[in-house]
Amino acid sequence: MSDEQQIKETVQTYFDCMYESSAEKTHAAFHPNAKITGYLEDGLHEMSVAEFAGLVSSQQPSAKEKGEAARLDIISIDIAGDTAVTRVRDDYLGMTFLDTLSLLRVDGQWSIYNKLFHVEGPAG
Repeated sequence: MSDEQQIKETVQTYFDCMYESSAEKTHAAFHPNAKITGYLEDGLHEMSVAEFAGLVSSQQPSAKEKGEAARLDIISIDIAGDTAVTRVRDDYLGMTFLDTLSLLRVDGQWSIYNKLFHVEGPAG
């Protein structure tokens, strides 16, 4: 499988973690040392993977269980050796996010090492 395909699978796992409210998939997509950072209406938010997994798993019922439309658009993937950056647009918690995901290949496995998020507006 190509690096690009492996990265797309990691990004899909990332999206699925939110869509399915799955802490397990959150940990599968992210490197243990990753940070999730960005601005919401109330200011800057910085989370560890464990904190993000807790947020994700607390969304019950999940978007999938509620029958919400799934939206994940991979805008770009740029690979440089064992590092990569991808930009994705997704809907989550009623908002449209533009995420910049930095990935790292460790022991042959791609994982998200950093997530910067920007809220573009209401989901739609």
